[in-house]
Amino acid sequence: MGSTLWVGTDTRPSPHLKYARSVADPDPRPDGDKPVDEAPTSRVPGTIKVGSIAGSEVLVTPSWFLIAALIAYLMAPQIETVEPGLGWLRYVAGFAFAIVLYAAVLLHEAAHAVVAKRLGYPVGAIMLHFLGGATAVESEAKRPRHEFWIAVVGPLVSLAVAGAAFGVSHLTPEGLIGLIVTGLWVTNLFVGVLNLVPGLPLDGGRVLKAGVWGITGNVNRGNIVAGWAGRVLAVAVLLWPFIQGQIIGSQPDLMDYVLAVIIGVFLWSGASAAIMSAKVRLRLPMLVARDLARRTLAVPADLPLAEAVRRAQDAEAGSIVTVTSGGEPIGLVHEGALLATPEDRRPWMATSTVTRRLESGLTLSADIDGEELIQAISKTPAPEYLLVEPDGSIYGVLVTSDVDAAFRAGA
Repeated sequence: MGSTLWVGTDTRPSPHLKYARSVADPDPRPDGDKPVDEAPTSRVPGTIKVGSIAGSEVLVTPSWFLIAALIAYLMAPQIETVEPGLGWLRYVAGFAFAIVLYAAVLLHEAAHAVVAKRLGYPVGAIMLHFLGGATAVESEAKRPRHEFWIAVVGPLVSLAVAGAAFGVSHLTPEGLIGLIVTGLWVTNLFVGVLNLVPGLPLDGGRVLKAGVWGITGNVNRGNIVAGWAGRVLAVAVLLWPFIQGQIIGSQPDLMDYVLAVIIGVFLWSGASAAIMSAKVRLRLPMLVARDLARRTLAVPADLPLAEAVRRAQDAEAGSIVTVTSGGEPIGLVHEGALLATPEDRRPWMATSTVTRRLESGLTLSADIDGEELIQAISKTPAPEYLLVEPDGSIYGVLVTSDVDAAFRAGA
């Protein structure tokens, strides 16, 4: 089954998890050398690159070979029926059918990628795996109609492939080719219809999300509604083997139960991730930098640290900023470095020795809030940030641990 994987704050790590790594800074040195995180990559360890489409790598996971072997095994008896005497080659023909089937899945995923790129969204890798495929759209949709078109185009392509294969099936002779063409239109019809079912993480769930988003104006409400629909669908899939005998007259076998569990767990986990992410984002508007700022004392950089701490205590300030003789801020006292400095050494140390230089990204507007605040913290992880007014004057200092505490309190 195809699915579109939105990398970011949807079904991947939540906005809270993005900045959680910077809440507790284990290095007390203000300018200590720290390893730089490697640039993110769409290549998943263990995957095999088989090509690229529309500038996106096409990757195959090891699990694909398992499902391909299973398809070959299940198709072998039918192949033997239509083409007797093939012997072991019937398994090769079954494997070839698996390749044709996943080529159609690749078209489904490529449609997601092409439409996303045309709408201006970055796209990572296209992944083929045990349950079908996934396209990594590495940015959230900005409008409901974008979400709709990126999601719906995949199932439409699957249905188009099914229609074309169905038409060709009337022209192909009976035998192995006819079996493959028939299997192609049947499976693509199933994939297209299934992915239009309104429940995350299926494409139909994203269509439902787009509809709720368009009606309510709230993308998070759309995620929650579509996520719960996905959970209902997951329960229905898990219960299907127990009721299929009464509905279609076919008694389930072991494979039916195994597939129901695999697909049901996949649907439940994807839907639950979407719900959790949406709930996190609903709490983000309460995070207002101005409300969370600590009162700040500005001191000369060469002032003895003990004196700076004394003045801060007298002023009931929760942070210290070093400034030039002209009052321009140049550094933030690193709380971890300050606490790690013995009190008997503080009178002989300049305040600048425990400050973090105000580099790019460490100065934020006092009015920044919500998801914009979290994105700023995630982009430049640090324990403290200087908050300034629109005129450039110092308002206070935002401590990342205070943001985290406020988020948890809101939870």
